[in-house]
Amino acid sequence: MTFQILHKFPDADREKAWRDCLARVEFPSHYDTPEYFLEPYFTGRKPFAVLALDGDAVAGIVTGLHEGNRVHCGLPSRPQICVDPAKDASATQRALMQGLLEEAGGAELVTVFTWPSLELPVFAARGFRRRQLPGNVVLDLSQGADAVFKQFSKDRRRNIRFAEKNGIEVQLAMTPQDIAEAYEVYRAWRQTDRKELQGAAFTAEVFERAAQLTNNRRLFLARLSGKVVAINIFRLCPGGLFESAANSSLDEFMHLKPNELLQWRGIEWACSQGLRRHSLGGSHPFLVRFGGTVVPILRYRLDRSLMRKHDLRDAVRDWGRETLRKMPPALEKKVRRWLGED
Repeated sequence: MTFQILHKFPDADREKAWRDCLARVEFPSHYDTPEYFLEPYFTGRKPFAVLALDGDAVAGIVTGLHEGNRVHCGLPSRPQICVDPAKDASATQRALMQGLLEEAGGAELVTVFTWPSLELPVFAARGFRRRQLPGNVVLDLSQGADAVFKQFSKDRRRNIRFAEKNGIEVQLAMTPQDIAEAYEVYRAWRQTDRKELQGAAFTAEVFERAAQLTNNRRLFLARLSGKVVAINIFRLCPGGLFESAANSSLDEFMHLKPNELLQWRGIEWACSQGLRRHSLGGSHPFLVRFGGTVVPILRYRLDRSLMRKHDLRDAVRDWGRETLRKMPPALEKKVRRWLGED
């Protein structure tokens, strides 16, 4: 089995072979698709894809970004690797790994995230360290919307009804004006003191271009008396995975619970489109109350830095957490507060 490294949208023949592979994968995601190269969010960030090739057939895909001295395929909330279950798994993984290492060159840190259903023993044998991360809440949408709703916690169902009774209405963004109003909510949310945000804000142009990629993305708006007060962006691969990608809301309307209703309307829509799984992008308490199952995500990381400083940092943190857990509860709480973790 061989590999091919791509840095732009493939030609027609390779695109077809790529999509044929995705049709055989159980839950392909948007960032597993050729549309990965159309993402305006990745402009200037050196996106790439490695395809494992069995003759002319694509047997596996991994996509990622090559940013300076680091190469990362996905995030702790978003795997970007898939393998055709009908192909030789070891040979496919080996081809993907070889292509990834060629793309990485001398990069000191190479990271691949995957679901537990796709362990990467070939990567582990090459020196990639496996680590289990908290993962995401995942809902089984094949049950249908009504069955999914019944699995929500009691307060979640109550809040959804509360939002409806208090005039919150949810709709898909359909027009340039809808997108412009959504961007204003996003911009205001970026300026809030409610949380610390990493990375630069997207420009209005980038936000609009992304929202227009409706084959793989849907933007939902929550309105109150016509005013957009919250938004939720979902990514999708037709027939595959539905993912909650980004949420923004205005602080002064949070008490009306628009975010709960946005998530529910997205789930209803996904069920109507035949999408089979929904990853909520995390496992914090707000998301856990939507029911489903918390599915861990696995990180395979190759640390080639001097003295393997990244692995060493992880080891120190693990030791610190274990030490904290052994302390009397009262002392542990004081130490965590001093460290800013409480």
